[in-house]
Amino acid sequence: MAYFLNTNIPNKQKIKFALPQIYGIGLSQAQKICQSMGFSENIRIFELTKIQQIKLIRQIESSGLLIGSDLKRATKIYKTKLLSIHSYRGIRSKQGFPIRGQRTHTNSKTAKKFKNL
Repeated sequence: MAYFLNTNIPNKQKIKFALPQIYGIGLSQAQKICQSMGFSENIRIFELTKIQQIKLIRQIESSGLLIGSDLKRATKIYKTKLLSIHSYRGIRSKQGFPIRGQRTHTNSKTAKKFKNL
């Protein structure tokens, strides 16, 4: 297991599919990072040298992305802000109902499963 930015990543995984395991990096962002670093998308984590690993971490940190606990903290602050100003989205989020206009007759149970606040 490799340890990148507070995330354990399996060594045998391709870098294209390993980077999205870091919270806040998706598949398209991982492809962009691989292209900017000059890595093939088929290279595996254990094939990276220590220098390449350090450069990869610096590239991710310097890209300006919110990742990991910083992203979680920012989304929590944003949700509490919506709730504090009594916006429609904040109230619906607090009640556990769909926020973006979905019907509640049949999917209210699903929305309550994904309740975050």
